[in-house]
Amino acid sequence: MNARTVYRHRLATRLWHWVNAVAIVILIGSGLMILNAHPRLYWGRYGANFDAPWITFDRFPGWVTIPQTYNLALARNWHLSFALVLGFGLLAYMIVSLLNRHFQRDLTIRARELSRAHLMADVKAHLAFRFHDPERPGDYNVLQKLSYALVLFGLLPLVIATGIAMSPGLNAAFPWLLDLLGGRQSARSIHFLAAGGITLFVIVHLVLVILAGAVNEVRSMLTGWWRVPR
Repeated sequence: MNARTVYRHRLATRLWHWVNAVAIVILIGSGLMILNAHPRLYWGRYGANFDAPWITFDRFPGWVTIPQTYNLALARNWHLSFALVLGFGLLAYMIVSLLNRHFQRDLTIRARELSRAHLMADVKAHLAFRFHDPERPGDYNVLQKLSYALVLFGLLPLVIATGIAMSPGLNAAFPWLLDLLGGRQSARSIHFLAAGGITLFVIVHLVLVILAGAVNEVRSMLTGWWRVPR
C-alpha cells in the first residue's frame, strides 16, 4: 500500500462490525414487532391494560418490523436468536480487543482529550465536515471514542442485561438482576431506552460515514486499509 494508506481496522473489528450490523437491524425490527403486541411502557414490577404507562406508541408499520405482518411468536424467535449472536459476538470482540490491545491503542480516552478546548475543537471540526483532524492519520477523534465507549460499555451491556431480566428462563439463573433493575416493567422500559440509544447511534453513524466519504469508509471496513484524505 502507498504512503497515503493506513491499516485502520483489524480482522476481528471488521468481522464483529458486519455481524453486529446484521444482528442489530434484525433485533430492532423484531423488537418493534414485539412492542406492537403491547405498545405501552411502565415503571415498576407490573403493567397491564388498566395501568398508567409512561409512554404509549402507535403500532409500528410493517416496513420497519420483522416480520412485516403481525406474528408475535416469529418475532420472538428472531429476537432471541439474534440476541445470542449480539451477546456472544460482543463477548468475543471484547476478549480479542483486549488481547490485540485495540482498546488500549485506539479507544483509550486521554485526559487532555476531555479538556474543554479539545472537545470544542472537535465539535467545530465536525460542524465544518472535517472528520479526519486527529494527530495521526487513521486515529479516532475524541467524539468517536466517547460514542464508541458509550455503546460498547454502556448501551450494549445494558440492553443484554435487561433482555436477560425479561426472559423467564434466563431470569431464573439471575434472580437478583430483576430486583436490581426495579422489576420486569422497568427492565422492559430500560431495554427500550437502551435500544433507542443504539438505534440513534446507528443513524448518526451512517450519516457521518456518508459525509466522511462512504466509499473510503466502507472499503476500510471490508479490507482494513483506509485511504488518508487530502
